[in-house]
This record gives sequence, C-alpha cells and structure tokens, in this order.
Amino acid sequence: MNQLLVDLMAFREQALRLILDLSSTVITLLPHQNSLILHAFMDLFCSFVRVNLFSEKFIDSYDPPLKGLKEDLNFVSPRIGEVLEAVGPIIFLSTDTRKLRNEGFLSPYHPRYPDILTNSAHPMRAQDLANVTSYREWVLFGYLVCPDELLRVTSIDIALVVLKENLVLTLFRDEYILLHEDYQLYVLPLILESKKMAKSGRTKQKEADLEYSVAKQVEKMISEVHEQALLSCDAIHHERRILLKQEIGRMALFFTDQPSLLAPNIQDSINVLFETMVFSALAFAQCEVIWYFQHIGIASSKSKTTRMVPVDIDPSDPTIGFLLDGMDHLCCLVRKYIAAIRGYALSYLSSCAVRIRSLLNTPGIVALDLDSSLKGLFQQIVQHLENIPKPQGENVSAITCDLTEFRKDWLSILMIVTSSRSSINIRHLEKATVSTGKEGLLSEGNAAYNWSRCVDELESQLSKHASPKKLYFYHQHLTAVFRNTMFGPEGRPQHCCAWLGIASSFPECASPVVPEEVTKIGRDAVLYVESLIESIMGGLEGLINILDSEGGFGALEIQLLPEQAAYYMNYASRVSNLSAKSPKGASGFPFPGQESHPENNASIKMLEAAVQRLTNLCSVLNDMEPICVLNHVFVLREYMRECILGNLRRRLLSALKTDTDLQRPSVLESLIRRHISIIHLAEQHISMDLTQGIREVLLSEAFSGPVSSLHLFEKPAEQHTGSATEAVCNWYIENIIKDISGAGILFAPIHKCFKSTRPVGGYFADSVTDIKELKAFVRIFGGYGVDRLDRMLKEHTAALLNCIDTSLRSNREVLEAVAGSLHSGDRMERDASIKQILDIDTVIEFCVQAGLALAFDRLLAEASGAVLLEGAPLIHSLLTGIAKHIPEEIPEKIEIRRLRGVANNFGVVYDHDSHWVRFILEEVGCANDGSWSFLPYLFATFMNSNIWNTTAFNVDTGGFNNNIHCLARCITAVIAGSEFVRLDREHQQRQSLSNGHAVETGDTEMQSRSSAEASIKSTMQLFVKFSAGIILDSWNETNRASCYFNLLHRSHLVAQLIFLDQLCEISPYLPRSSLESHVPYAILRSIYSQYYENSPSMPLALLSGSPRHSPAASLSHSSPGVRHPHGDSTQYDSSHFKGSSSHGQEYDADSGSFRSTESRLRNVRRSGPLDYGSSRSKIKFVEGSTSGSTGPSPLPRFAVSRSGPISYK
Repeated sequence: MNQLLVDLMAFREQALRLILDLSSTVITLLPHQNSLILHAFMDLFCSFVRVNLFSEKFIDSYDPPLKGLKEDLNFVSPRIGEVLEAVGPIIFLSTDTRKLRNEGFLSPYHPRYPDILTNSAHPMRAQDLANVTSYREWVLFGYLVCPDELLRVTSIDIALVVLKENLVLTLFRDEYILLHEDYQLYVLPLILESKKMAKSGRTKQKEADLEYSVAKQVEKMISEVHEQALLSCDAIHHERRILLKQEIGRMALFFTDQPSLLAPNIQDSINVLFETMVFSALAFAQCEVIWYFQHIGIASSKSKTTRMVPVDIDPSDPTIGFLLDGMDHLCCLVRKYIAAIRGYALSYLSSCAVRIRSLLNTPGIVALDLDSSLKGLFQQIVQHLENIPKPQGENVSAITCDLTEFRKDWLSILMIVTSSRSSINIRHLEKATVSTGKEGLLSEGNAAYNWSRCVDELESQLSKHASPKKLYFYHQHLTAVFRNTMFGPEGRPQHCCAWLGIASSFPECASPVVPEEVTKIGRDAVLYVESLIESIMGGLEGLINILDSEGGFGALEIQLLPEQAAYYMNYASRVSNLSAKSPKGASGFPFPGQESHPENNASIKMLEAAVQRLTNLCSVLNDMEPICVLNHVFVLREYMRECILGNLRRRLLSALKTDTDLQRPSVLESLIRRHISIIHLAEQHISMDLTQGIREVLLSEAFSGPVSSLHLFEKPAEQHTGSATEAVCNWYIENIIKDISGAGILFAPIHKCFKSTRPVGGYFADSVTDIKELKAFVRIFGGYGVDRLDRMLKEHTAALLNCIDTSLRSNREVLEAVAGSLHSGDRMERDASIKQILDIDTVIEFCVQAGLALAFDRLLAEASGAVLLEGAPLIHSLLTGIAKHIPEEIPEKIEIRRLRGVANNFGVVYDHDSHWVRFILEEVGCANDGSWSFLPYLFATFMNSNIWNTTAFNVDTGGFNNNIHCLARCITAVIAGSEFVRLDREHQQRQSLSNGHAVETGDTEMQSRSSAEASIKSTMQLFVKFSAGIILDSWNETNRASCYFNLLHRSHLVAQLIFLDQLCEISPYLPRSSLESHVPYAILRSIYSQYYENSPSMPLALLSGSPRHSPAASLSHSSPGVRHPHGDSTQYDSSHFKGSSSHGQEYDADSGSFRSTESRLRNVRRSGPLDYGSSRSKIKFVEGSTSGSTGPSPLPRFAVSRSGPISYK
C-alpha cells in the first residue's frame, strides 16, 4: 500500500509538471491544427484529475481533491477553456440526433438521394465524431476543475448539453462520482463568488455587467440542469440508441452487400468515409451502451432535498441488443476485409512517401533552412514510408510491417514544430507547402500517421472504439437486461451471438500487476456465459414447448367426433344471421365455413411467428463460432442439442401422467410424435443429427444399463430400465393386475380388454388396455419396453405361483386324502378333507390374479405382433414361419427355447399361456417335487369354495363378475406348464442315472411333444372329471325332485358349469368330449339360452345346431326369423344374470361364430364361449357326445321340458 501511495504521488508530480510544460510551450491545441498532441495532452489531463479524485476513497484526512485541483491547474485553465470551446461544435453535433439523421453523418447513403453514396457530409467532421466520448469527458472534467472557464460566453451551452445527458462521471472501472452534486458543491460556490465580485464593480463597468450576466446564467444552468437530467437523460439517450440502431443496421447491410468498397483500388474519399463512419458509429454505440449500464440503479439526490431519486432506466430496452449486434457485425466486417483495408493503407502510404518527398523539395521548405535535426527526422519519415512493402495480389495478409518507429518520429516532429521554443513552427511549414495547391506537409504527415495504424494497429483501434470489455463491471446487469429483452417482442435471435461474445473481452480488464484478477474475472466471464446460455436454452425450450402446446400445433390437431360435428352443424343451422353474431359456436369452435374468419388469424400468426423465431434461433446458434474465455470453450451447437434432447426427455416424462393419473398410450404417442415433428423442424437448421439423439432418448427411457446386455437373452438380475418405462409398467401392474385402487377390474374376453366399474385415475380401464392402446405402448417403448412389462408380469406371476407351490407343500397330506376319496367316490371323506385345506379362497384369488396377468400378457403379445407386422412385415413373416417348424422335442435345446420364447412374445405361438408359465416355472424352480402331482386335485377343490356364491356370468363380456374366467386360464396354463417342467425333470433324472453312458435306444429316445400333450390332456381330464363330480354332488338331494327351472336359481352351480365349459374352450389340450362325459350338452345349451334371452344386446335365435357346436355360439348368431315360440313354458327368472350391454364382438362370417385370440392363432377353433367341434392342429382327438341330443334343435325340447333331474353316473 505504501508503494502504491508513492507511485500515486510520483505520477501526480510528474503529470502536473508535464501538463504545465505543455500548456506553456505548445503554440496550438486546436483539433483541426494539432489533433494528435491535443489528444495526448487532454488524456493526460483527464488521467491526472481521475487519479486525484479516486485517491480520496483510499486516503484518510485528505483535503477535498477538487479544491486542490483548482489551485494546481489554475495556470492551465485558459488553455483548457480554449480546447473546450474548440470541440464545442462536435459536442453540439453529437447531441443533435435530428441533425445526425437528416445530414447523414452516420449513413452510407445520401439522406435525400438514397441511390447514391454519401459524399456531402464532411469526412473530417465525421472523423471527429469518433472522438465524441473523449470530448464529453474533457468537458465534464474541464469545467469541474477549471470552473472559471464556464464564464466564457459559449461555454454555458457546451456544459449544458453535456450535463443534461449525464448523471455520473466514471473515475476508474465502475467507480464514479455523482456529477451534479459535485458541480453544485464545488463549482456553484465559485460561480456565485464571481457573480458577487462582478456585482461589486471591482472591474470595468461594461465587463462587470457581462461577467455578472454570464455568471447569473451559469448559476441558473447549474441549479436547473440536474432536474432536467433526471427527467430527460434516458429519453435523450434512448432516441440516440434508436438512431444508431437504424444507421448501424443500414451500414452493416451496405458493407456486406458492397465488399468491393473495401478493395485497395477504390477512391480515396470512400475509404476515408468508410473508416470515419465505421469508427464513429462504433464509438457512438460503445458510448451509449456503456452509458446505459452505468446509469442502471443510479440514485441521485436533488439539489433542494436530500432524498435520493432513482433514474428511470428501462431494463427491457431492446435497443441494447441491436447495438451490441451491430457493433459485433461491423467488427466482423472489418476483420473479414482486413486484408483489403491493409492493402489500401499500404498503397496510400507508398504514394504518401512520394508526396512528402516532393513537398520537402519545394522552394518554400528550402527557404526555411531547416536545422539538421528536423531535416534528419523528415528524411527518416520518408525512408520509413519508402521501405514499406508493396502489396501484390493476394499476399497482403502475409505482409508484416511494424510502423511504430514511423509514428514516433512523426510525433517528435510535431513536438518540435508546435513548441514555442522552436525557430520553425507549424505555421511556417504550412505556409511553405500549402502554396502548391495540395495538402500541406503536416496534413500529409497526419494522414500518413492515421493510415499507418490501419496497417499494424487496426485491432487496437477496434478495441478503442468498439471493445465491450468495460461491460464486465456491469455483468450482473447484462444478464438481467438480456433476459428481459432477448425473448421479448423486439428481441432477435441473432443478438445472442453479440451478448455471448462480450465475455471474450472480459479478461482484458484484468490488471497485469494483480495476478489473481485474471482468475477472478475469468471465472466471472465463464459464469456470465453459462448464465446466458442457460437463458438462451430456456428460451429455445420455451419456443419448442409453445409449439408443442394445445394452443400451438395442438390446435391444428383438434378433431370433432361425428356427434360433435352434427351438433355444431345443427346449432349453426338454427342461428339465423351469422354475420351479425360472433363466428364462435357454443363451445368456442368456429361455425362451419367460418374457420378462416379474420378473428381466427391471430392464432395462426402466433404459430408462424413462433416457428420463424425457433428456426432463426437454431440457425444463429448453429452458425455461431465457439466462444473462448481463457481456457474454456463453449460450442453453442452442442448446448442446443443437449437442450432439445433434454427437453424431449422431460416432456416425455411429464406427458406420462395427467392431472389424475397415467396418460393413455395412444395420446402419449400422439404427443411424442408432435414433439418429434417440432424437433425435425429445428433439425433442418442445425448441422447435427438430432434424429439419432431422439432414438437415444427414447431408448434410454425404455432401457438403461450396459450396452453389452442389450441383446442378451439372459438379462442381468440388477438390470435397470428407463424411468418412463418403469412408470408405465408399474402403473399397469398396480392398477390393472393388482387393482390396488379397487376400481373393479374385469377382463372381458369378448372385447379383449380390461374393464372397470369406475375410472382408474382419469380413464376407465378399457381406455388404456385395449389392443389399440397396447400397440401405442409398443410403438413408444419398443421391444425393450415390452420386455420390461413382460418381465414384471412374470415376476408378479412367479410370486403367485410360489403361493400355489407353498399351498401344495403345506397341504400335501390333505391332498393325498382328497385324491383317495375322489378316486374311491367317498363323498363324506372328500368333503371332510377339503375342509382341512388352508386358505383355499386366498389361493383362488392368487390364481385369478395370475390369470389376469396371463390375459394381459396375451394382449401385449398380440399388440407386439401387430406392430411388428406393420413395421417389419418380412421379419414377422419369417418369425411366423419359423414358429410353425420349431422342433417338437423334450427337453428343448437352449436355442430352441429362446426361439420359442421370442415367438411367444410376439403372439405367433398358438399356446401362449402354457409356454409363458413354463418359462416362469423354470426360472423360479417351481414344480420340481412330487407335491405338484396333486395339482389337479387342488384345483378341483376350488369347486367347493364359497367364492362361487357371488359369481355370475355376463354374456356381454363373456366372463364372470369376479374374473373367475381368469382362473380357468390360470388352471389350464399352470397344469400344462408344470407337465412340461415335470417331463424335463424326468429326462434330466434319466440322464443322471445313466452316468453319461449310452443306453438302449428306446430308453434314451427323447419324448416327443405329443406325449407331453397327452400327459397334459390326461391331467386336465382328471381335473374336469373330479370338478364336475364335486359340482354335481353339491346339488342337494332334496332339490333333485324339483323341476329343472330351479337349477337357474342355484347361481353357483350355473357359474361352475359355465366355468368348466369355458375352461374346455380355453385349453388347447382338452377336447369337448371331456366335459360332455359329465355335463350333458342340453343343460349347457339351456343355461346359455336363458342368458341370451335376457341380454338386451343379444337377440335370441334358435338354430338346429349340432351338439358339437357351442351352445353360446349357436344362440348368439342365429337368425331371428327362425325363432321358436316357448309355448307354455315357465318364464325363466333372469334377475341373477342381468348383464350390461356389450359392443365390439368380432364376428366370423364363414364360421358363424365369435373369434377369440386363440382361435385366430390356431386357425381351427371357433371362439364362442363353448365349442364342441373342430379338431386341433397339434392334437388329434376323437370327440364324442353323450348328451343324447339328436333332435334338430335341443333347446325347444329342454325349454318346455317338465322332466325331473337327469341322473349322473
């Protein structure tokens, strides 16, 4: 700190001595005569004042610096007054926005004749405008420390226009003084003293009156200008910023379209005009931008009160972005054509050498008899210029030329000829050379000095006039203004480049003597860029989301249902004078024919504007060069890609759920497709493959884990999936399979979907589980999503099968007793044993849930196959063909098992459920002991459960009210799957017993699949036999004497009989004759006829059908024209079986029956609830009927029968 004070004191002493010396020796300091020395002198003067004012902040007991400065600079004050009066015209011009616009000082076009280039504006005046920032500081500092100069007549107006536009005066970086407070505190008292002295008459009366009048005007000006500045300074600068926005835009367009104007061989005046206009515009814009940020948050106290009044600066002024962009564009143009500018400058300097040599040989110069030192300096100047390389063709950029020595020598000449101590001064040289009719010697030298800087100091000139590095000290305000203006109505996407490019210049503000400043400023610059990039990407994301909203592209997708369209057509026809009313209908839809009404154009215009802004922003960010801040490089194209894909991921996850619950997959698919279409629109303006990124996002949300495991058949145990797939799959498991919300989920076999008694979340179950919705799920998440849902269903089913395994193990002894009693026909022992089985109702519930999972996975497989057929029909055809020729052997090889599993997942295997359960049992290790041999007996005991008392059949859904039909699916699949596993285990045991040695061919021959199916058939027949026996034995002996009509009142018996009939229909291994051996066909047909008679959606039609046709199929598709009357038969009471209306049954015209999923795959089975005919493709059974029905139509006979109960053997 002590060293700093010493340095400050040394600088103060040396600077003051030099200022006084220059002031006393330089003969002229006028801008048009000695501009180079003038700028050096005034810059030193302002630096001296700044150091003294700034030191006050760090030195205790420091006298008011302005008071000391007035005393120190009292001798210099008259020279300062002369200089300020000399720059007054430029000050007035710079503040006269109307004149600048009308006279075209900053326009490349003539103000009144736009077709011609500007050549009427004075180039020297335009060049002076480039120094207007310095001139304004001279005025503010000059009159502040030399207040006596305000008493000049012309000084009042000069000070007024500058003070009216400024409230602060910068000292160092972002340190400032409140300008008007200091003028009122230090300048005004001196003016009042001068006024008092003039009034006292100490001077001559005439001069006293003039001095008094001027002092009074200055007093009034200082007193009033503060109020004016508070009210009007922002408006004045805002008007100037608008002018600069327009002129810089036109200038950039002009020089972009006319780059030849920068070529080396163009006219002199045009190049001078280019240089002066561009630098003047840059300096003006730099001044205005810095002024704007300097005055944000400034609070100034009025002179008459101590209350602080904030300056009203608009933080959302869009002109700042335009100015920054214009400055950046002009600087890029200068750098782009820097070779042309350097080429012209070199050519100019070469010709200037010839002119200066000729001027040195004129008679006037010879007559001056220059001394040897001055003559030697002129000779050195000529040599410097003559030694400049000559530009040749396109190698201008390769020329290296340092003209520093030339400029030093020229400044030495100026110091000599402008000194009062020299015998040869500036006036002598001008008189000696101007008589030639050309430019004088000093004019040529000054012009050469200026053009030499375009050769090796063009970057420094750009930095002086256009560098935004000072904005670092206001970077927090920069971020706020950017956010307020970038995406406003006046914001432009191309402005992003300029706002971001500012950061590259921030490290230039670091002081070389303070090493840690480089780190701090660099860190701030990086944070600034990251903050702006975050805002830009937020705006990009916002534009995409606007288009992806219901008010965006979603409005173009609005479609009316036919009923809605009819309603609006009828409503429009009832309205008589459409032109006198609003074109909007009752619910906001436009009337037919009024869609193109002007009132509806606003939304389309909004979409067009959003699309244009999105594409422009993408183009600008794509073309933007990387931003380098110290060792950080920011590539906007990469940020844009991450933003777009990250937004896609977030939109996908947010679209999964609605306000109430899961979004319908078809709606979700539509939303995703809409969003992807917007990304494809943006991709046309980005030189990156966003389509690949879309695939990555969708894949990551469907699968996440090591890439190496993507195509493995054995999935790792801890494999994680994408959050989107996880959320959807969990929802289906929890709400459809487990029904945790208690919505009454029912599987409807006829409709091939799940239904619910009340909404599950926001939709009824059929809205999210039909084939259309599951196909949408498959298209969204692909095979990995299907695998995940299939795996979760398997995990859930595996847990349920474990419960069956546990029940078999824990009840093994009881089941042995049940099996013995069933085979012996001991009903009493059977009933007693069945009552000993633990939690039989719970096991039934688990089996029903497993059946629900089987049904859901079957629908999922169908949907997967349909999507595969649509997207890759050749692969589907190949897989279907392979599935037909898969070897039928047990045990299966690993490759065959994998292939069968793939075919099963796509629904091209006819027995989906059995194979699915088989895979589960093999994975979890169930069915590996002898207790599973009692499986059919355990299932048979289900017929004795109380659950049948509340079971009712619904013809409209083809199922029961409590999903007992899913129990049939579970029983069929579990028995078949366990038999396959048992046979595999037996084969392994034989292999282990053989100890690896070959045995007889008959012993080693693998069992064929037909033997396995025969075993399954035998087990199923055993189950049906014992189940039917339990059902029929439960028919109370006291009721057997009653008429058959009472059977329908025993709803649990009816439900059990229909259950067995459906089980035979579902199972691909069980023939119809298995059931007919125990339940006559006529009884089943009569039961179904009663249901269909009382179903409002099913017309009863009686056909003369064969007993080998399902009663349900015969009844539901007969023609009403052949219905037989019931005669005097007792009307059936159908109150127990009233079903809801049903739609959507799929009718096969060829077979006259409803087709189920299994029938389409097997292609040989009819799909009614019952099917007594048709052979199976894999199993050949001889089916017989023992019903004894031989008449043309069994239903009329049983419908009027008064016979007693049928005896069962």
